[in-house]
Amino acid sequence: PREFQDRFLSRVKPVYYLRTRQYSRSTPNPPFMVNYQGCLFRSYPGEFQTLLDTGTGQYRRVKGNAIRPALGEFKEELTEALREQGVIQEEGSFLNFLRTGYKTTTWWEEEREGASDAWLT
Repeated sequence: PREFQDRFLSRVKPVYYLRTRQYSRSTPNPPFMVNYQGCLFRSYPGEFQTLLDTGTGQYRRVKGNAIRPALGEFKEELTEALREQGVIQEEGSFLNFLRTGYKTTTWWEEEREGASDAWLT
């Protein structure tokens, strides 16, 4: 699959892109668990948009990107929007590292020899 990704899929530019994700985050205060979801959306030639589900069946635009963010970056954009709303609190760099880990990209999002980065734009 990696060879197919490098030879073909990494060179394809999607015209419409919609990727939804659901996350959970524990908090020290009630409700102790925050479930949230969002989507990464693009309609070519527009920019990639990070959208946060408002819980009412609608999405709110959080950020726009000219380059498609990695899934770890997308999750961090949603989390930052929740911090700005006061839903979750800042925990410090050490606890943030423990939540995210050292690897925030999937294998196909990393730079590799022979792979095109055309899918980013």
